[in-house]
Amino acid sequence: MYETSDIKKGLKIQIDGTPFEVTYFQFVKPGKGQAFTRTKLKNMISGAQLEKTFKSGEKLEKADLEERTMQFLYPEDEHFVFMDTTSYEQLQLSTEQLGDNRYYLTDGLNVDVLLFNENPIGLTPPNFVELRVTETEPGFKGDTSSGTTKPAIMETGLTVNVPLFIEQDELLKIDTRTGDYAERVKK
Repeated sequence: MYETSDIKKGLKIQIDGTPFEVTYFQFVKPGKGQAFTRTKLKNMISGAQLEKTFKSGEKLEKADLEERTMQFLYPEDEHFVFMDTTSYEQLQLSTEQLGDNRYYLTDGLNVDVLLFNENPIGLTPPNFVELRVTETEPGFKGDTSSGTTKPAIMETGLTVNVPLFIEQDELLKIDTRTGDYAERVKK
């Protein structure tokens, strides 16, 4: 169990059997009356936002969450199939559960799958992934000082702004936290 003094951004709690993540909090001590903490919570299953106020000293239930390292195997219709690297058990996540993280998945990539009561609800990809450019405008040699970028479509369908010298079929390192180009991968 958590106390209201434990509330911080990123804390995962359970309300009425549903996991929520704290996205914002503010401790308020009015001149008169009991202190309280105003929070904004994100439903970790549906993504819906909720504003809730907790009185000082109130108990909060800890969410029954578990992270397991799993390997991405393949996409199947509207689902993506993952395999537990220790038990070889397979499970599926839907496109809605993955959100934009689906653009970082390549065959054999190890990711951390988040489970709530043994059911998958989301995943965390590694901080950087290597993706191949499948489509971009022709590159220009020597034009590296201006900082100008152009769009490039990666093998997973992700569109990233890259420097002008990047060409088709090059392997790039992409930051999954921001979705930005990090660097070219040397062969």
